[in-house]
Amino acid sequence: MKIKKINSAKKILTKKEPEKKLVVFLKKRAGRNNSGRITARHRGGGSKRLYRIVDFGQEKLDVPAKVSALEYDPYRTAFIALLEYKDGDKRYRLAADGIKIGEEIICSEKAEIKIGNRMKIKNIPVGTMVYNIELYPGKGGAVVRSAGASARVLAHEEKYVNLEMPSTEIRKFLGDCYATVGSVSHSEWRYTIIGKAGRSRLKGRRPRVRGVAMNPVDHPHGGGEGRSPIGLKYPKTPWGKHALGVKTRRKKKSDKYIIQRRKKKRKK
Repeated sequence: MKIKKINSAKKILTKKEPEKKLVVFLKKRAGRNNSGRITARHRGGGSKRLYRIVDFGQEKLDVPAKVSALEYDPYRTAFIALLEYKDGDKRYRLAADGIKIGEEIICSEKAEIKIGNRMKIKNIPVGTMVYNIELYPGKGGAVVRSAGASARVLAHEEKYVNLEMPSTEIRKFLGDCYATVGSVSHSEWRYTIIGKAGRSRLKGRRPRVRGVAMNPVDHPHGGGEGRSPIGLKYPKTPWGKHALGVKTRRKKKSDKYIIQRRKKKRKK
């Protein structure tokens, strides 16, 4: 007997076409930069899709909005909410986990601590979960935007607020930065099983070939008789550089805002 998998997203999402004024077509680059060189490998193809213009900032301050629909966004892992403001304007925003159609939310400097409301983090009490956080005041939300993600307010210190990020890093943010109360919707996304190669192709992901399956001329891991190990002290990229354990973050001005680095995962 076959067991049918129930997709909870179908029950939550609204069956409607996206707002025509809030979508735009983006030209596919297939991993190429402005000079046509491939800078991100294994990309190309994929289904046609329209980009939804999402308001990550706070362009509509102190104007109450009603959640009129919850929609799927092909360009991100989280769901988006269509908001209808009292002045008649419509905007897309990242949907909070647990938000329902018909609820009223607001973006204000100081508002009620309610899921979906957006305000300055200096006005958010300790222990509250937040997402879509600004790095600099007025720039719009830049971090904690993927499905199921949230940061926790740890402490208020003068003009700064300490937040624990999803990576366990503890970081200082200016109190005037805005954030949305709650966590990002579609937290069950992490349990998605791709299932077949064709689904990856529809997402625009092309096949990857293991280095050990190549010839020595094509990859440092290549060559050898049959199935053989890489024959090196450490794995390398196709260009001969270290592939694992390399620090990618260089000295940045923003390092002074990091109080505690993220915890390293123990190897099993």
